[in-house]
Amino acid sequence: MLTVETVALGFQHYILALGTAVMIPSLLVPLMGGSDGDKVRVVQTLLFVEGINTLMQTLFGTRLPTVIGGSYAFMVPIMSIIHDPNFAIIEDPQLRFLSTMRAVQGALIVASSIQIILGFSQIWAICSRFFSPLGMVPVISLVGFGLFDRGFVLVGDCVEIGIPMLILFTIISQYLKNFHIRQQPILERFALLISITVIWVYADLLTAGGAYKHRKQVTQHSCRTDRANLISAAPWIKIPYPLEWGAPTFDAGHCFGMVAAVLVSLVESTGAYKAASRLASATPPPAHVLSRGIGWQGIGILLNGMFGTLTGSTVSVENVGLIGSTRIGSRRVIQVSAGFMIFFSMLGKFGALFASIPFPIFAAVYCVLFGLVASVGLSFLQFTNMNSMRNLFITGVALFLGLSIPEYFREYTTKAGHGPAYTKAGWFNDFLNTIFFSSPTVALIIAVFLDNTLEYKHSARDRGMPWWARFRTFNEDSRNVEFYSLPFNLNRFFPPS
Repeated sequence: MLTVETVALGFQHYILALGTAVMIPSLLVPLMGGSDGDKVRVVQTLLFVEGINTLMQTLFGTRLPTVIGGSYAFMVPIMSIIHDPNFAIIEDPQLRFLSTMRAVQGALIVASSIQIILGFSQIWAICSRFFSPLGMVPVISLVGFGLFDRGFVLVGDCVEIGIPMLILFTIISQYLKNFHIRQQPILERFALLISITVIWVYADLLTAGGAYKHRKQVTQHSCRTDRANLISAAPWIKIPYPLEWGAPTFDAGHCFGMVAAVLVSLVESTGAYKAASRLASATPPPAHVLSRGIGWQGIGILLNGMFGTLTGSTVSVENVGLIGSTRIGSRRVIQVSAGFMIFFSMLGKFGALFASIPFPIFAAVYCVLFGLVASVGLSFLQFTNMNSMRNLFITGVALFLGLSIPEYFREYTTKAGHGPAYTKAGWFNDFLNTIFFSSPTVALIIAVFLDNTLEYKHSARDRGMPWWARFRTFNEDSRNVEFYSLPFNLNRFFPPS
């Protein structure tokens, strides 16, 4: 039975998921030649598919309380498709948009097979047996730290509302969290809704009062509440459906580049699942469950390609952080948020109203929530021996290079207009640039390699393996049945390993 509190908590997760759902289409659709109407349709479609994918993951995947949202990991191969000369020469903007969209859809459909195969074949479960608590520390930490460019960098685009949001959210969620109303920690659980409402009204008053009339165009775009054109361009009712942009097109080079993004999404989601399990007070997901979740995430990317969302799927890191902030790790709450995504994606005007919240407001919240997820990764150090120079070396090198290598790739791309991998083989460039743009992926490659090759035979206890071992298989801990068993007694047909 749903309670008012459950519905309100679900709506809070929906509001938080809007940031990425609006930001990605807002960046990509204009570059493709799309109009404001096209942008709104992509936002609606992305939210609709996010809702479906979230329901599938919470019902049949890992069953952890995780929102499955859009991923920035797909930006590199999608930008490569957008700048493909075959599309750049198309003069009609609408035709160029549709042609590019179909190419992205085709690449996503093909690349999704990688996660589907790795997940449902249990290959990823076998790979995960090489992961130790020590090896996962840099990966989980950089799932949060690696998104630093989505935090204060974007708050600075409109400090008038970004900094007040950051301060207000911190005060309500931390300093006032023990203030109870009718013995309920209302401020702790609904700090996000309260602070966003207050700052959104404040931003609207600044806009109506003419505070941004003579400011730069970039500032107006970031600060004004009436610049997104989402509400005016949105239809009242629109139900997304597969292949509404036309039949997908397939190109081997595009598909190969997209495979790298799918692998990055897999790594990032693995870290996010482990963080979510800890914040939701669940046992770490066993290898079988983790692989099952990756398989369903692959189906989600397939749906992204079929519907045309301009991105693939991954675990929403900000929503994982919100679990820690509210201390409510309820699967039902996340399923309610998925219901809001589907409902408001079909009622265009109402969904566009919430989606018009200025992005610096979301960025301010990310500063807290991404940091919270990163700290969960660092908390795994308590199960390892940090007096060991071996462990110090692996942790420090993986963390540093996990931040430094992607930053090098970003700066190089900004200056040169292309990534460090720049050969005549575009698919090869996209593959390498996508992999090394991702901090968690770089950290996984370095940490897992060092952890399994450097004095590994005599360091099991130092690596935290005795603590980890009892959670690696489904039947080792009785709590796994409560957290990860499939609904409708489906475990009879898909017995856990």
